[in-house]
Amino acid sequence: MTPATYSELLDRAFAKLPKLSEENVDFKIPEVDSMIQGNKTLIKNMSQIADVARRTKDEISRYLTKELATPVSSDGQMVTIGAKIPANVLNEKVKRYFDTYIICKECHKPDTKIEETQRGYVVIVCEACGARYTVKNY
Repeated sequence: MTPATYSELLDRAFAKLPKLSEENVDFKIPEVDSMIQGNKTLIKNMSQIADVARRTKDEISRYLTKELATPVSSDGQMVTIGAKIPANVLNEKVKRYFDTYIICKECHKPDTKIEETQRGYVVIVCEACGARYTVKNY
């Protein structure tokens, strides 16, 4: 009986590993459910978006106010934007918010929290991998 070569052992080991799918991610950014009424836009599912982001509606509303350059107010479950904004623009802004302030730049997981340092810097801390990095204009 001849001993197996390294490559044969490696092939045998890889054959025994379970197949991993790349679409095994359970985190998805929720689509914005919006409705235009007159000169205003209502976001009906802001509570759901805030729950997924693990942030408050006020933090997300403050970001949308800066990005859209229009007043955004929170009324219970809904958020009112003081302009007509199409749903695709709102989805793009929410995705950019998640990319900037929610999803870790190192491990790409949404398990982050925001801390403010004593020097006044705003730091995103990943609870999954421990990465820390500063962000602008929060």
